This record gives sequence, C-alpha cells and structure tokens, in this order.
Amino acid sequence: MAEITKRNKALSVSPLKASQTIGAALAFLGFHRAIPMLHGAQGCTAFGKVFFVRHFREPIPLQTTAMDQISAVMGSDENVVEGLKAICSKNNPSLVGVPTTGLAETQGSDVTMATGEFRKKYPEYAHIPVVALSTPDFTGCLESGFAKAVEAIIATLVPEAATAGTQPGKRPRQVNVLVNASLTPGDLEALKDTIELFGLRPVVIPDLSDSLDGHLPEDDFSPLTIGGTLVSEMATLGDSLATLVIGASMSAAADTLRQKTGVPDYRFDHLMGLEANDQFVHTLHTLAAEPVPPKLHRQRAQLQDAMLDTHFMLGLSRFAIAADPDLLNAFSQLLAENGAYTVAAVAPANAPILKHIAADKVHIGDLEDLEKAAEANEAEVLICNSHGQETALRLGIPLLRAGFPQYDLLGGYQRQWIGYTGTRQTLFDIANILLSLEKGEIHPYQSIYAQKQDKEVSSYGGSDTAAHSSRTRH
Repeated sequence: MAEITKRNKALSVSPLKASQTIGAALAFLGFHRAIPMLHGAQGCTAFGKVFFVRHFREPIPLQTTAMDQISAVMGSDENVVEGLKAICSKNNPSLVGVPTTGLAETQGSDVTMATGEFRKKYPEYAHIPVVALSTPDFTGCLESGFAKAVEAIIATLVPEAATAGTQPGKRPRQVNVLVNASLTPGDLEALKDTIELFGLRPVVIPDLSDSLDGHLPEDDFSPLTIGGTLVSEMATLGDSLATLVIGASMSAAADTLRQKTGVPDYRFDHLMGLEANDQFVHTLHTLAAEPVPPKLHRQRAQLQDAMLDTHFMLGLSRFAIAADPDLLNAFSQLLAENGAYTVAAVAPANAPILKHIAADKVHIGDLEDLEKAAEANEAEVLICNSHGQETALRLGIPLLRAGFPQYDLLGGYQRQWIGYTGTRQTLFDIANILLSLEKGEIHPYQSIYAQKQDKEVSSYGGSDTAAHSSRTRH
C-alpha cells in the first residue's frame, strides 16, 4: 500500500491539475445536444475553452453566466436565471449543465436555488433538464469534477425503478457503461467495439466518442454538442442487464445508479494491462453467455508477444508519473506488471485509489514536487500531460504525453490506451522511448576465453605463415 504525502506549501509551483469545473463541463459534453454553462466570470470560461479547443482541435460549445464585479458582490442568481433563459430560448438543448467556478463559490452563490428560481420564472422550459452542481476549482481536480457531474446527471435524469416501472434485465442485451475522465474518445470507441463483439448493446455515460472524436458534421455550425449519449436513454438504464463501471472515481455515481435502478454493477479500476483486460473480458463472457470471440483471443496473444518483445527495455526501468488518480493508478499497475518501477508519483488531489498505486509513495502536489522526486530517484522517463514538457526538458529525460491537456501534440485525444490493443501499443511506445536512451539493446556476447583463444590462434598462425614463407623462398 502506497504512502500518501500531502503538500506542505502555501502555493502551487507549476500547477499540475485541471479544475473540477472543466471536468464537469467535459462530462456534459458527452451528451447529445447538450451545453455546459459555467457559473462564473467570462475569463474562467474562456480559459477552460482554450484548453478544450487546443486539446480536441474542435469547436467546443461552452457558455458562461458572465459574473462581473457587481454581481460578485451583490449576488449572481439573476445571471444564472437569465443565462438559462437565453440558452433554452435560442438553442432548445436536450441538457444544460451548470457547474460553478471558484469565483461563484467564493461569492457564496447557491446555484441549485438559482436553478429553482429559473423553473418558477420560466415554466415553459420545464421540459429541458438542467443539472446544477458545485465544482469549486480550488479543490479536487478534473477527474473529481467529471465524476461529480455524472453522479448529478444520474440523480437528475434516471427515474426510480419503483415509479418508472423499470426492471433489471428487461433489456437483456443492454449494458450501462460508466466511464471516468481518463478515457479518451479513442478509448471509448474501442470499449464499445469490444462490448459489441459479445452481442451486447452498450449505453456509455458520458460518450465522448461521438461528440469529440474529431469528425466533420454535415452542418456547418452547431451551438450544441453534435453527438454523445441521448438524454432519452437515461430513462432506460433501469432495464439494463448490468452496469460496467470503469474507474474508481466513478464509485459514487455507480452507487447512485444501483440505488435508483437495482441493476447489478461490475467495477474495474482501469483497463490497462493483461490482468485487468482478462477480468473485463471474462465479465463480458459471463454476462453475454457467449464464447470469447476469436478476435479477442488473437489480440490477447499479440499483447503477450509484445510483453515478451519489450521486457528487455521495461524491466527495472524507472518512471515518474504525474496524473489524476485513476490514470496514475492505471499506468503504475501496467508498469509493475511489466517489471518497471514507478519511482515518483504525483497526483493533483487525494482519492482512495491512491493507496493502491504500485509505488512506495504518492505525493499530492504539483510539477515542482514531481521534478524534485524524479531527480532524487533517478527517473528515466516522465509520463504527464503537456504541462510536463518543461519539467522533462530540465530533467533531461523524455516525456510520454498522457491525460488532459495535450496542446502540443495532434491526435492525443484519439489515442487508445486501454484494451489488449491499446496496452500493446503503449508498451511499444514506452519501449521505443527507452531504446532512444540505449536501454534494453542486446549486444553480441564476446567470451573473454574466446577472445584469448583467438589471439593465440592468430599468434600461432603468424609463426606458421612466416615459417612457410621461409621454406618457400629456400
């Protein structure tokens, strides 16, 4: 069990985390025709939007309540009410999310009460779901904000089984899939493909693989999300056969869904590595009562071969990782499974899963803390988002970009990390980085005895040759 050490500084130096507010907004972007409206100043929303656009390379639907210095002092409820009215009247969305920012929380805004005032003042928009939640950016991280939003969405949109008449297993081929913030659109696409191989129908919550996967839509512009989970699907979750939960951060959301629907759930901390994927595939095999498809057998064999090919490089290698808790746990477990060590581990916020990280210590801190730990423990490779680039340059070690944001690399949002195939490619990428450090190369073995014998033979051969030449001349 890893030892958790907390920050002892009064400030963050080279901050690691993305805020809870951004995490919550990301969750809302995984629903069809949805839009997040951040309750705060215009700059708070603009700053988050910049990172979304640079990471996904897509237009991002994002609105703000535009708090100013007057509303920050006198009250900002009216900003929420009129902001919701403007969005609902102009765009008619299927879902509006209202996460708070640090400014609204410091001001003391009650966003739930403000949403209630909107319902009273404009009853004509009662058909449009509005999910308001508290996500101050001075606590937590992107992962916790994402999880809070999913929990709030389930609490708001999923009906109680007793009142809705839903029954677990009524739709025997449908499975609910709760996914955490670390899964990319590429991961989600692969996850859905794997589930569908067993003849099951996944309802992914939230589904970024449709809304932020980087495709050109038929319409030139949409003020709302152009893909994602249909809001109407939320009413059917109680009829599903089971719920698959990916990521320990989704535990609270999974508890809420199970309590409301009675649908049994199966929980996985991550889907990186051979053991984790074996457990996931076995669960699908049990639920579907179908044999494991030959395609997955082949992918598993390919991963096993990749583990053999890369073990010379990964074995005893030393890594420094900075990421949100779920992603940090996934990478540490993958490295440990392949004989590598996590010698420096930093997370931006505490979480129960950090106790299970495959490392001696996990520090709750920033990139300065990571840099010091990586240097002290002689890390060879850094795994972090794009914010870690300067740290890697100062340490003189290569960087594997993972997590959010990745603003200096194209296609990071579409990268597949999970499953047999994603794990295989991850091992190849890490091994290639280590090869660039000339680690793991197998050089020809030269026995010291063979070298001595070669010298003796060469010496004898030289004498014989001289004697033969002498005889020839005579």
